[in-house]
Amino acid sequence: MQPEFSYVIQHLMSGFGVTCTIFFLTLVMALPLGLLIAFGSMSNFKPVRLITRAFVWVIRGTPLMLQVIVVFYGPGLWFDTPVSSRLTAVIVAFVINYACYFSEIYRGGIESITRGQYEAGAVLGMTKTQIFFRVILLQVVKRIIPPMSNEIITLVKDTSLARVITVAELIKEAQEIVNIYGILWPIFFTAVFYLIFVGILTLLFNFLEKKLSYFKA
Repeated sequence: MQPEFSYVIQHLMSGFGVTCTIFFLTLVMALPLGLLIAFGSMSNFKPVRLITRAFVWVIRGTPLMLQVIVVFYGPGLWFDTPVSSRLTAVIVAFVINYACYFSEIYRGGIESITRGQYEAGAVLGMTKTQIFFRVILLQVVKRIIPPMSNEIITLVKDTSLARVITVAELIKEAQEIVNIYGILWPIFFTAVFYLIFVGILTLLFNFLEKKLSYFKA
């Protein structure tokens, strides 16, 4: 017996809602956390700098799927306090992972600004905070948009890794339908959701790049 098209779409939309939740919560928390990690990796205090860079190296050097598994199962195995929400475990793992990737993008953007611009701001009597927000920040934003957009688009597709701990995101919902009814088209139909999502993000980032094109970094 074949399922009705509306039934399949309803379940795919449910999974897509979970996918969007993972995406947006990860983005909202990882962007500011990544900036804090970037400042830590550039700290003049050597122990902080070394610890931060070592942490970033470990996170970037191990698979996100493994990190999701560790975050979900680790507390229960090591501290006898299991994580009650699978979705929470996924979001924590994603935030940590993407914050580390974002931190390297931030660091590259900040360090690409010539030292002379900091010195010129100081000569004009500006504080370090004023120099950063009034002189440096717009240049950094312009320079990091292309690599940041690539990471954010990758995040859209990485949300499918949540299924490793049976979180019912888009791909997981499609797999359930395939297993029950023995049909393949729901799996292929998920591509439509991803393509539309990525297409919207691509248009958004293109718009941002054009808006900042007047600013010569």
